[in-house]
Amino acid sequence: MTTTYSKPLPVSMNPELSRPFWEAAKRHELVLPRCKTCSNTFFYPREICPSCMSDDLDWTPASGRGRLYSFTIVHQTAHPAFQIEAPHVYAIIQLDEGPRIPSNLIDCPIEEARIDMPVEAVFEDVSDDYTLVKFRPA
Repeated sequence: MTTTYSKPLPVSMNPELSRPFWEAAKRHELVLPRCKTCSNTFFYPREICPSCMSDDLDWTPASGRGRLYSFTIVHQTAHPAFQIEAPHVYAIIQLDEGPRIPSNLIDCPIEEARIDMPVEAVFEDVSDDYTLVKFRPA
């Protein structure tokens, strides 16, 4: 179900490059770029592998499981539309597959957020075009 969303949505500098990520998110799946040359899985999407500089890339399914690597509690937001959600947890998630991904930690009281806590991906349908990948305690 799509919710009413009045906040700014992510805008890619290169929509073609990140299209597989957003299309998978709409299906409530998490995918990551993977290098066919060196098997490196990475995030954020880019045109070449950050490990070996190959441009022979594809997308691979990810489990959506990981751990809270780092976080901050946001009390004052950069954009006024997000202030209604403050305070909230902005997180860096260490995925089981290796890459780290920025997101939000939801369904968790802010005082219970802990480094290394297990988390799992959840998907928030915010418009017909966008589904956001967020994380909650596993």
